[in-house]
Amino acid sequence: MATPIKETPVLTGKDARNFDAWMKQNQDKKVSPDSYQRIKAAAKKFKVV
Repeated sequence: MATPIKETPVLTGKDARNFDAWMKQNQDKKVSPDSYQRIKAAAKKFKVV
């Protein structure tokens, strides 16, 4: 029988503020085309069809 999955904790206080600030900083960052191609190639290697 499978182990039950724990609920995701809710962030509060300082952790919530830090996470929100981190999300705002990274909101407009894009992945470089080189990284995108490398990630896509790695995913294709593991894809089972």
